[in-house]
Amino acid sequence: MSIKIYNYLTKTKEEFKPLNFPLVKMYVCGPTVYDHSHVGHARTYIAFDVIRRYLEYRGYRVKYVMNITDIDDKIIKKANALNVSYAEVSTKYLLSFFEDLHSLNIKPADVHPLATAHIPDMIELIERLIKKGLAYVANGDVYYDVRKFKEYGKLSKQSIEDMKAGARIEPTEKKRFPLDFALWKAAKPGEPFWPSPWGYGRPGWHIECSAMVMRHLGEQIDIHGGGLDLIFPHHENEIAQSEGATGKQFAKYWMYTGLLTIRGDKMSKSLGNIITIKEALKKWDPGALRLFVLTTHYRSPIDFSEESLESATASLKRLYIVRQNLRIAIEEADERKELNDAEKKFMEIIRKSKDEFIKHMDDDFNTPQALATLFTFVRLLNLYLDKLKARSVIEKADSFLEEVIDVFGIPKEEEGISVDFKKLLELIINVRSELRRNKMYELSDLIREKLRELGIELQDTKKGTRYYIL
Repeated sequence: MSIKIYNYLTKTKEEFKPLNFPLVKMYVCGPTVYDHSHVGHARTYIAFDVIRRYLEYRGYRVKYVMNITDIDDKIIKKANALNVSYAEVSTKYLLSFFEDLHSLNIKPADVHPLATAHIPDMIELIERLIKKGLAYVANGDVYYDVRKFKEYGKLSKQSIEDMKAGARIEPTEKKRFPLDFALWKAAKPGEPFWPSPWGYGRPGWHIECSAMVMRHLGEQIDIHGGGLDLIFPHHENEIAQSEGATGKQFAKYWMYTGLLTIRGDKMSKSLGNIITIKEALKKWDPGALRLFVLTTHYRSPIDFSEESLESATASLKRLYIVRQNLRIAIEEADERKELNDAEKKFMEIIRKSKDEFIKHMDDDFNTPQALATLFTFVRLLNLYLDKLKARSVIEKADSFLEEVIDVFGIPKEEEGISVDFKKLLELIINVRSELRRNKMYELSDLIREKLRELGIELQDTKKGTRYYIL
């Protein structure tokens, strides 16, 4: 079996063949750090985190780069409004972004390059484009001449004339053509600037990604990704810059996440419906947020609602409870090598479930179907668990769940629970057991209810009381 990826460049699903197997060079456009990241960003970060994890699961060696735009019109505008430096704004929200990644259990990229740390790379790339006749200098600004790049529009599938008609951009005294875009902007009062061959100024937005890709991944990469809104003009311009400079195909596969809405409406400040990741995590578990994202295919639009998050939370609890049941079963299992009929049948269920999981994930990372496979397996496991006594079978089931949970990046249920907390919980359970032995059921039930309110479920069995973190 081989992985297939929907490539927006060709508008077809293609067999994944990296340029230098088993290495996969993957670049995803990161945030502009002028505010806290919102749940729309989370959708993209989580989707590409799972794509990366799955590629690694399938044996590829992924070099993953996600840039940070730390100089931009929005950052400058916010800094001026607050009367602080652009660096103060970008540093604050850069730290917020990394905090969000950690909270969502998103693995850091191998490199998170900052735009301001790569200005020499950008200047060098701009000089290459000028020498090739693809860019021109105009009173301290430098523009890319899109009419000189014959394939401009190949990603968004638009002709230059169609784009010009829809752009409503008039040429300025500096720009020769409405679609020409800035590679370098001359310094303006109240803005940060750097020296360049064309005078003091700062880079345009598009040039940074091309320069950082080339610095950290080389002139050609396997996967370039981001949100659907980046296709035009950002990624179209990246292709023009990069391929214009090198004469080589910039990225082999272009991948995009669908847009996220809030109860059917687009997120916007005017509607007042922007939900930051931090706000969402005050109410919802990070594992539930990840499951919510993965129940929709990464290319499809997704709607954020209370009902969807409640459903994801219920699914997460099912997953945590079955994992805890498995650990108890492993402790109580025997070392038999001869399996009973139920155990033999369940070994086959494990094998088929794993094959099905891989089949769905190989098909353009179809997480909704892969999740359906996971929860069908959980249902069957709950039916069979009392019949499974051999440790080898139970450990095999636990290992499969561990693999899938790791690919999906779902935090383990007891992560963050301290040893002291566990000791305190065991003490409370022992006190409750003593109350039950003395037939003080009203008080023991009250303890059980209070623990349930805290997300801890108790189950009384013949072998004692077990607890589950919900």
